[in-house]
Amino acid sequence: MNRGKAVVLLSGGLDSVTVAHYVKNELQFDICAITFLYGQMNAAEIEFAKFNAHKLDVFEHIFVTLDISHISYSSLIDSALPLPLDREVSDIERQNVPSTYVPARNMIFLSHAACYAETIKSYDIFIGVNSVDYSGYPDCRSGFITAFQNAINQGCNLYANGKKPLRVHAPLARYSKADIVKLGLKNGVDYSMTLSCYRPLVKESIEPRQLSVTNCGRCDACRLRDIGMTANNLQGGSRTVMIAL
Repeated sequence: MNRGKAVVLLSGGLDSVTVAHYVKNELQFDICAITFLYGQMNAAEIEFAKFNAHKLDVFEHIFVTLDISHISYSSLIDSALPLPLDREVSDIERQNVPSTYVPARNMIFLSHAACYAETIKSYDIFIGVNSVDYSGYPDCRSGFITAFQNAINQGCNLYANGKKPLRVHAPLARYSKADIVKLGLKNGVDYSMTLSCYRPLVKESIEPRQLSVTNCGRCDACRLRDIGMTANNLQGGSRTVMIAL
């Protein structure tokens, strides 16, 4: 039974693509996907978001362009900042905020998602934050998600004055990377068509028009991805994927 429209934050990475497949195939929502271009160094992930949105035959896919480079600092945005490489998982999981933290990113994203949800009269937003991705990021905590949900229900007319509140779902909140990949495989995710790497090597060709994307295999995102992949008998490490434009 179709459960109506749900707004899904879709970056093209492992977590968000898993959530999108879960929402569509297991929960049976019509997906209204929202993807952000905020100056990230791994902007090639947008093409993977497009691929998976098309594969899932989403109801709608919108793109929001934000230039936060002049008010923010992060090695995801500024190539001059050092990117953590070759870290052990125990180091990644320590509660020190890494240089890949983007100030208020999930708050900014969820604000736009709430605007979109109210406009299309959706009562469900899905975001792919999880316990491993916390890595010191305060906006990946369950407390933040609950607090933001409460703020939306106080500040958005449809939910503040209506009979039904909006829910912000973080279905991967307590999942390990191995659990996330297992859930994705159950729901038909092709993990070769996801991109988690913070600074992939990207080459564009004209004939045929496509991108060659190679993940570094060394950044925190690649290291965590490898854990989930190998735990499910899938290939980890650096790899090159061709994706049509």
